[in-house]
Amino acid sequence: MNIPRFSTVGIVGTGAMGRGIAQIAAQAGSTVLLYDTQAQAISKARDAISAQWDKLVEKGRLEAATAEAQKARLKSAAALADLADCDFVIEAIVERLDVKKTLFGELENIVKPSAVLATNTSSLSVTAIAAGLKRPEQFAGFHFFNPVPLMKVVEVIAGLKTSQATCTALTEYARQMGHTPVQAGDTPGFIVNHAGRGYGTEALRIVSEGVSDFATIDRILKDQVGFKLGPFELFDLTALDVSHPVMESIYTQYYDEPRYRPSVITAQRLAGGVVGKKVGEGFYNYIDGVAQVAAEPPVPQVDELPPVWVSTRAARRSELLQLLKDLGAKIETGASPSMDALTIVAPLGFDITTVAVVERLDPARTVGIDMLIDDKATKRRVLATNPATRSDMRDAAHALFARDGKAVSVIRDSGGFVTQRVVGTIINIASDICQQRVCSPKDLETAVTLGLGYPAGPLSLGDRFGPSNVLEVLFNMQTVYGDPRYRPSPWLRRRGAIGLSLMHEEA
Repeated sequence: MNIPRFSTVGIVGTGAMGRGIAQIAAQAGSTVLLYDTQAQAISKARDAISAQWDKLVEKGRLEAATAEAQKARLKSAAALADLADCDFVIEAIVERLDVKKTLFGELENIVKPSAVLATNTSSLSVTAIAAGLKRPEQFAGFHFFNPVPLMKVVEVIAGLKTSQATCTALTEYARQMGHTPVQAGDTPGFIVNHAGRGYGTEALRIVSEGVSDFATIDRILKDQVGFKLGPFELFDLTALDVSHPVMESIYTQYYDEPRYRPSVITAQRLAGGVVGKKVGEGFYNYIDGVAQVAAEPPVPQVDELPPVWVSTRAARRSELLQLLKDLGAKIETGASPSMDALTIVAPLGFDITTVAVVERLDPARTVGIDMLIDDKATKRRVLATNPATRSDMRDAAHALFARDGKAVSVIRDSGGFVTQRVVGTIINIASDICQQRVCSPKDLETAVTLGLGYPAGPLSLGDRFGPSNVLEVLFNMQTVYGDPRYRPSPWLRRRGAIGLSLMHEEA
């Protein structure tokens, strides 16, 4: 085994996070001293960690001798003073600034002068926690994600006075622990929690407009983009008593930045105790831990489909015409639709109402389809009506686009449908993280894919869909809603305007 960067490590706090950090530190070869204000919690934590190693031995994934050696390196600290000989101490306690500041003030007077101290905070300022320390250059953030042994990313956060040597030491040790370190600036949410704001908050905004229901939005984002969990499934898994305070915290810390605006929907549900899977009731109801999801609406039965006319301004128009041809539609090719035609539009960012008005189309016969993503690359098509769309035209569009068996969701009018809105918001926030120099584009991509499990990093998604297309979506959504939350980040605006990759850094 390689010699660990820190031979003796202290862990303060024996909750799930503290246990996870202790486990991987012992696996890295460090002697680990576990401390908690509740003495019985320490023995429970050691037993729980040992049980994890025993399971790995039973499954043949860990040698018995290795497990015993790791157990021998896991020790108890009866008092905070027992951490005096530690090279490194990390806390994983309650998210309260006053409590953390008091702890580190005591620790600094206990440990040797060369020791490094770190906080696992997910939402508090590293600089603020370090304020008052005599050696702030030896203090940093070291933020893991639950469950620690499986979530292979750790954010290394430098406070205003943290030295580069401290960050280098933590980066090296993270790799010895089997994790991927990413460098983050000391900003609200750091990288992962900051980058994750767009997914849930924009989905909540869509629901608040009455565009569609929770299950439909989850289906759309999983089937069109490839997210493993829909935003409302994710809310139920993490629980609103965790998620909503984080939304409020980041919004407040950024002085009410509109891009991070929380939702009254989650505030109300939190107040009512409807927080998610762990209580059996969230955005879905749960029976024996299984979400009860209503079946999708059936495809309407339409005896005779009307002819179809496609807007000359439709996104991916040639692909859309070929799709309609493959589906057996009767396509009109005139300069304008006939009085009987189903009119199909495919805007980027605009709602169907705006397109119908601008293009002087009959709104009663106009239906939109989201063509941001190549139809061949998705498992679902999304159609949108406007307030005047006739039910027969809505049903005809649904039946037509479902002819080949691909799933179809029909939503009410929405600037940017669902996917354009949510993906555009994610990409825009990620771009602004890079603009603020919170981290490098490379570290952002790594942190998001490992920390949030997205199908690709947000900048890669932007490049895949086209930065200029994403820029158009945001500009048009800002026009529709008049909300500064959709204003494009300068990082995205400049790269989209001149055709550069969103991963491109200036010389």
